[in-house]
Amino acid sequence: MAKKTSNKNTSENQDLGKAFWTGFFWPVRYLLQALKYVGKVFAWVSHKPPLKQIGHGLRWFFRLRAIQFIGRMLGFGYFKSSWKELKQVTWPTRHESFRLTGAVLIFSVAFGLFIALVDYGLDKLFRQILLN
Repeated sequence: MAKKTSNKNTSENQDLGKAFWTGFFWPVRYLLQALKYVGKVFAWVSHKPPLKQIGHGLRWFFRLRAIQFIGRMLGFGYFKSSWKELKQVTWPTRHESFRLTGAVLIFSVAFGLFIALVDYGLDKLFRQILLN
């Protein structure tokens, strides 16, 4: 009887494993079927894309009040205005970038030396005052 019980457990485990993997992969299977369907429906895009019609459709979609409201709620206006601002920026040339970077590095080293000298001087001063 022990053999029958172990055989039954093995078949149950196999059934559970099969059910798990079947359930695990069913979304993938349906997604692949959907992609095949979409590929058949939009096969005409690869031949001669109607860009003008697609542009009109997108423009119509994004002009819907509900879509504009959702965009305002999600804060897409911020990104749109940020992009406009970035287009207006006058970026420095390569020569100006190197010159300004060098100025920052020189100032950083000079300021660091100044702080080190002040720290050293105050350390000597306070040691002399407090220890004597």
